[in-house]
Amino acid sequence: MPHELSFKTSMTFAYGVPSPVSPGIVRIVAENPSPLTFKGTNTYLVGMTELAVIDPGPRDGAHLEAILKAAAGRPIRQIIVTHAHRDHVDGADALKAATGAPVMAYGRADIPPVGPDTKPQGSEFIDYVFEPDVILGDGDIVEGPEWRLEALHTPGHAPDHLCFALLGRGVLFSGDHVMAWNTSLVAPPEGSMAAYIASLERLLGRSESIYLPGHGGRVDEPQRTVKAYLLHRRWREDSILDAIRDGVGTISDIVPVVYPTIDGRLTSAAALSVQAHVEHLIERGLVTCDGLTCDGLPAWDRPLSPA
Repeated sequence: MPHELSFKTSMTFAYGVPSPVSPGIVRIVAENPSPLTFKGTNTYLVGMTELAVIDPGPRDGAHLEAILKAAAGRPIRQIIVTHAHRDHVDGADALKAATGAPVMAYGRADIPPVGPDTKPQGSEFIDYVFEPDVILGDGDIVEGPEWRLEALHTPGHAPDHLCFALLGRGVLFSGDHVMAWNTSLVAPPEGSMAAYIASLERLLGRSESIYLPGHGGRVDEPQRTVKAYLLHRRWREDSILDAIRDGVGTISDIVPVVYPTIDGRLTSAAALSVQAHVEHLIERGLVTCDGLTCDGLPAWDRPLSPA
């Protein structure tokens, strides 16, 4: 039986208007809606007297103005980025210029800048040469007068992805790792299904009761959501393996089998997700790709066989 997920697609907001989402935290939604960003990128202002901004969003003058207006004269001390996808990071330079705050993130110095130049995983969507002022690693702490954030390295959607736990408050800023409106896109070559699943499993051992994601409304039952997403990924992988065993031999052919009602605008994203699952199946020795016939062919046209 297919494992169907229930998504939370309702969201009360107005572009450019700060909305309180938890004590001492307001959200501003950037006006960059799309099939991959939902209503737009969420920017969070954390603090009461001195602020941190989490995910400054796209390069957009109106969004920058909304952030500065919401700060209401309070100093912005840190600009924190969950990952270097352009809808999260492109607004950082302008916000830094306006406030003098350092940009803090995992960084990409050790991540090869490789990937196609076509959406949804290419230079149009990823800042391959992003360099933060302050590099954050797993377990590092960023703090202000009333709050402390712990960085959690959660690769999968992106190799540099960080979530941030608001210590003592039961809140996790989950970026694009866990969202309520949809599952996270895991798109090779940067996306890794093995890393994504391991990062989901890591969250199962944590106690946060609210996730504030990079897109969409807050996640109110995060442990239940994470378990459901893990089950969904396992079901998806099983359905892809069944298709290969039934003789559906390429990623391009698998997509309409496992996504029979896919929105045409998301076909490329679905193919990348299938590719990520196939790579995970190959890593586990469940699927093979004949190197003699795969060489030189696009990934989506490579013939696959069950091991």
